[in-house]
Amino acid sequence: MSKTVIALDCMGGDHAPEEIVKGAVYAANEDKDMLIKLVGKEERIYEELSKYQYNKDKIEVVNATEVIETGEPPVAAVRTKRDSSLVKCMYMVRKGEADAMVSAGSTGANLVGGHVIIGRMKGVERPPLAPLIPTAKGASLLIDCGANVDARASHLVQFAKMGSVYMENIVGIKNPKVAIVNIGAEEEKGNALVKETYPLLEQLEEINFIGNIEARDIPKGKADVIVCDAFVGNVILKLYEGVADVLIKKIKGSMMSSLKTKIGALLIKKSLKKTLKGFSLEEHGGAPLLGLNGLLVKTHGSSKYIEIKNSILQCAAFNESDINNKFKEKLSLESKED
Repeated sequence: MSKTVIALDCMGGDHAPEEIVKGAVYAANEDKDMLIKLVGKEERIYEELSKYQYNKDKIEVVNATEVIETGEPPVAAVRTKRDSSLVKCMYMVRKGEADAMVSAGSTGANLVGGHVIIGRMKGVERPPLAPLIPTAKGASLLIDCGANVDARASHLVQFAKMGSVYMENIVGIKNPKVAIVNIGAEEEKGNALVKETYPLLEQLEEINFIGNIEARDIPKGKADVIVCDAFVGNVILKLYEGVADVLIKKIKGSMMSSLKTKIGALLIKKSLKKTLKGFSLEEHGGAPLLGLNGLLVKTHGSSKYIEIKNSILQCAAFNESDINNKFKEKLSLESKED
């Protein structure tokens, strides 16, 4: 397997370029055969790099003079700002100069550019954003969480197939359990989209469809692939983030409330830290936009270096597994059958 080349949008996100460059340095210092191309205003990037010791064989700087801001209209921004860090990363993936890209920048611009510049694989109707979310059993894939708000049943069927391939090849779960988000366990429940999609998923022999899953069962890890439209998925993801943030603050606050609890906190500090780390979304990297001709991983706009580092390592694992070709084989087979 050749070296994985990853283009990193260093100017996107709330903490660019400081946290983005820091994440790249931490990733470069991991024992992985990769080259990270830091794309953005080179003076600022070199200024940040000067703060660290890193493997210079694994980091390269590519100058980009423009920045796409979060509030800009995505289509216009992608069309007019050809020398922005985000667009430049996309063209690097399109031209084969990079195997993957990571960006904490504008979600809209990432989605537009992913479709227009990198392009969809043949047979893919709508590429979904699919992050790994922490559960009691490890992690589940939430697909879609933000790309297709008005999805059709055929889209959800493809999400289930791609999600199943992803979990088996990237996470290593054999015959992953696939479920569709609903307001009850009964087959007859749900809105028109879910009612139309359920029997289609039930008929698929190539996935392990287990039926409906209610939101309360998602953190329990009752399914490995959580299928839904982007409206539902985004609500689930944001609620996850909010509840996790509140719980962590509450736990820390209660542990510091008295001398007795402070002593107890010291005794369990190591195991508690490990447990809380497992339920941190940033530990699982970003959300890949599946079904493109190259890999695009979108991280939170508020991403700190840990999430950037894990997203870069995620790209390396994705490339090493050759999962895009597994998608292509499956989808080209289906198009022939159609």
